[in-house]
This record gives sequence, C-alpha cells and structure tokens, in this order.
Amino acid sequence: MKYLIKAKVEVEGLVNRHDIIGAIFGQTENLFGEEFDLRELQERGRIGRVQLEVRHQGTKTYGEITVPSNLDRVETALVAAMLELVEKVGPYKARVHVYDIIDVRAEKIKKIVERAKEILRIWSLEKTPDLREVLREISESVKRGEVISYGPEKLPAGPDVDKSDEIIIVEGRADVINLLRYGYRNVIALEGARGKIPDTIIKLAKTKKAIAFVDGDHGGDLILWELLRTADIDYVARAPPGKEVEELTGKEIVRALRNLVPAREYLAILERKLKGKPEKPVEAKPEEREAKQPEAVAEKPAPPQPQQPSAPAAAPKAEPVVQVEVERVELPANVVEEIKKLSGTLEAILYDREWRPLEKVPVRDIYNVLEKIEPGKVYAIVYDGIVTQRMLDLASEKQVKLLIANRLGSIERRPPGVSVLTFSDVAS
Repeated sequence: MKYLIKAKVEVEGLVNRHDIIGAIFGQTENLFGEEFDLRELQERGRIGRVQLEVRHQGTKTYGEITVPSNLDRVETALVAAMLELVEKVGPYKARVHVYDIIDVRAEKIKKIVERAKEILRIWSLEKTPDLREVLREISESVKRGEVISYGPEKLPAGPDVDKSDEIIIVEGRADVINLLRYGYRNVIALEGARGKIPDTIIKLAKTKKAIAFVDGDHGGDLILWELLRTADIDYVARAPPGKEVEELTGKEIVRALRNLVPAREYLAILERKLKGKPEKPVEAKPEEREAKQPEAVAEKPAPPQPQQPSAPAAAPKAEPVVQVEVERVELPANVVEEIKKLSGTLEAILYDREWRPLEKVPVRDIYNVLEKIEPGKVYAIVYDGIVTQRMLDLASEKQVKLLIANRLGSIERRPPGVSVLTFSDVAS
C-alpha cells in the first residue's frame, strides 16, 4: 500500500471493534457511487483491511483506526474525509478525527537515501566512486529491492504475498517489478510458465483470493487457458490489447484491476476465442445461478397461476414471479415500474406483505432505518445499492423475506429466510 490513514475515534458509550467498523462501512456506503464504496475498494485491493485498536475508559470507548490505501493522493484524502462522517456507533454519539496520512513510499525512500549517504561516506574513505553508478544503483534498488524468491520454485514475488488475503498473479519478474513500483506488494509471477503451472501458485490460489493479470496478447491467452483450468482463480485482469503488464503506467494498472472479470465467465469466453468461435454473453449454469442466488429465482412471464392468499391481484400484463421460501409471489406491475425508476437514484423503498410502500429513504440511511423497525413489519426492500453481507444479516434479523437490489456484493454466507434478486433479474 502507498498510504496509511491514521484516525482517532471516540464513542459516548461502551461498544466493541465490530460495532465501530460496521458504522464506518454503513454510514459511508454509496456516498460517491458504487465504484468508490469502501467495500468495493477493499474487494479490488485499492484499500486494505480497516485496522482498529479499542480501549474502554469509564463509560466511553476510544480507538485508533488505520486504513491502508493504494489509491492516489486525492482519492486517499477523500476516503479520509469519509471516515470523519461517522457520527454514531449504535445508539451512541461518535467522533472520528483523521490526524495523519503517512506516505509509505516516502518513508521507504527516506530510509534508502539515508543508507545511500552512509554508503557514500564509507566508499569515500577508500576511493572516489562513480556518482552516476551510485545514483543508478539507488534508483534500481527502489524498483528491485523488494522482489523476493518465493516457494521451492523461487518465483519472483512481492514481500506481502504471505501477509495479504489477496494475490495478483503475473507472468514474469519484470511484471512484478512494475507492480511494485506502483505499490502492489502482493504480486507473484509464474516466471513465463508454459504448460505446467507451479505448485506454489496452485496452493496459494486455494487459500487466497487470486487475480490473474496477464499481457494483452495471444501469449496471455495461452497462459490464462492453462492457469484457469489448473488453479482456483477468482478474477481475470488483462493489459490493453498489444501491451505487456511490465510496461503499463499506474493509471493503466488501476483501470485493468477495476475491470475484473469473474474467472469462470472468462474461461468460457476464452474457450470460444481459442476454438475460433465468436464470443457471446456467457449464460450462467443452473448450479452457478443457484450459488449466487439460492433462495430467489426470477422466471420469465408464465401463464396465469392461481393466486396465493397473500399475493396482490394479477396485473393485465404477466409480471416476474419470485419463489420466496415456500411462497410463489408475483411482483405487482407498480413495483416493477418503481424498480426501473430506482436505478441511478441511490434510494430504497420498504414494502409490507401487501406490497404497500412503508417508507422511501436514501440508501446511505437504510441500515439506521431498518435497525429501528420491529421484526416482521417489512416484507421486501427494493434499493439502488449492493447486497452486502451486513445487509443480509440485518434483513434476516428483521424477518425481511426479499431483497431486490442493483447488484450482489461479496457474500460469505446466506442466512436462511432471505431471498435475493437483482434489477437485471426483474428486467429479464
């Protein structure tokens, strides 16, 4: 990471670490759109895990927050300002104050420069060195000094491969050096592998989130073909067509890592490409659709069905049908229209079992609103946001049966009793 955001938090009550972190993510969610949502930035490796140390004194809680950032200076400053937006943790008032942003690279360069001065003093006692050679060596040390040999195959890698929960797999040593130059320390190379993928890569991919980042040429296609079929890769990133990872600028690397493609989807595309078949949108397999949304299935308009006692009256036009636990519920036409209007508004609508709207709120306030509502009152929530693990857990606690959102985020577990649809499911 390039920067470390340092902040202090003070809460007017006794809370734990989980409560404070939940407040940070909840009260900053979607303030500047999905691309700058803290969870999205974390999933893409643009910020690290929020580190928090807490202590209790009397009836108050004090904490020290550290947020690693791989964003640029302006974006890092914006994340820091977002932290100070947190005003409550649970029912208690809270204050967050950012007191420092450390430039990690500057600190490293400072140490290197100090060491270089010491080396020059030692050399001057023996002989007059070639200054240009010294400067060249110092410059190269910044780029190469952090490359390590990892695993029995001695693969070129960054120093944080073991520490990080996520790894970036590239082709060769030059790719590792270039990513280190821009602050990506969790990178490891195949070292130009053709054919057999190193066992070290296969083992790492089983335990960590793995991103394959290869050149934008046919050679990159061939490496991906073998890598995706051999190792448990999660996402694929490509250099622009005709370019190699080792020559990309910082902005090009950021753009490539923002446009990640799920590995299974890319493998299907790659199969068509290498076999000479035209690419077409990948249709998810039934078991993959079930893995993404095991409790909610959107169906094409069907012939009229006998009405369930709790379902609204059928509209003249057949509307999407949803399987909610053991119920079969037809979405009313007015609800479908509201879903179409919500996209891009960052708003949420809460419905009761009769599909009567209970409340319309900004997405950033949805957690606070839902926490105050008694269990069983809200039947469905439609919102222009992301289905997160926190949202699923809170919906389960409040006995919400159906979430309809813009898209799915990173979900580790599915609580029973809550079904999920996306806007695209309803539109289909």
